[in-house]
Amino acid sequence: MDPLSSLLNGIRAEGSVVSHAVLTVPWVIRFADDAPLTMISVLRGGGTLLLPDGTRRAVGAGDTAIVRGPAPFHLADRPATIHSSHAAYEIACFTTNPECTAQELGGIHWGTDREEATALIVGAYRASGHRHERLLRSLPPVLVVEEDAEVCAWLETAAADAAHRSAGSQALMDRLLDWALVCTLRSWFDKVGADAPSWYRGLADPVLAPALQSFHDRPAEAWTVASLAARAGVSRSLFAKRFTKLMGRPPLAYLTECRMDEAETLLSDTDLGIAQIARSVGYADAFGFSAAFKRHKGLSPSAFRAAAA
Repeated sequence: MDPLSSLLNGIRAEGSVVSHAVLTVPWVIRFADDAPLTMISVLRGGGTLLLPDGTRRAVGAGDTAIVRGPAPFHLADRPATIHSSHAAYEIACFTTNPECTAQELGGIHWGTDREEATALIVGAYRASGHRHERLLRSLPPVLVVEEDAEVCAWLETAAADAAHRSAGSQALMDRLLDWALVCTLRSWFDKVGADAPSWYRGLADPVLAPALQSFHDRPAEAWTVASLAARAGVSRSLFAKRFTKLMGRPPLAYLTECRMDEAETLLSDTDLGIAQIARSVGYADAFGFSAAFKRHKGLSPSAFRAAAA
């Protein structure tokens, strides 16, 4: 499994909201789920995202924003509104009521015929473990990707269909938002180029990609620089030089880092024994694994697990 797929494994949209909101200026929407990630697609209208750290980002029709949580944040018609008298609304996808009605959204009025409507699709993503945390560390507080008009029109059509609350409509929207999250992240990583995480850049390189895919598919194998170079179809020296230049670290340092990250996740999210985890990340015995883990993480595997619990 490639790194992005692995990091997204265990984080899913839940209770996504389709809102064609007719808002009276000045207005502020509070997003209150405390979710690891929240995605907002603006189909019509727009405003300014206001994050707790002071980050401000304007979003308009055709923009999809991903906001890194878990702190609540706001969308306002303009930045100054939040400090003055305004109509206040709230969107919470993780509601106990699966219907997530207009009243539960703080009095937002719904309608599809008003040209002045601010039309949003909102998806909050709930995590089932800790694997996604490495992904969050590679993202800014908010990122924005512009979509073309055809994509927005298609999203609005799908959203309108789901809003009728027919059988399976909530699951349909949640799975649609899962798909949209992957597409948006890939578009953003491609856009930022050299600023994208090394594990993403490497998979786009024709020389490194086969070796990286092999390692991430089978991390328990006793990989060496020579065996990885063989998967890439180049000499050992050329592979090592290209890998270090593109990824920012030598091949074996990258492999160790990935193995320690995977071990950290397994220690946090499973009850596997230390010896089992050691074998699953490519160590022949628990002693060697424990020494490597403490060297990289500052705690023994047992101490790390206890602290995580």
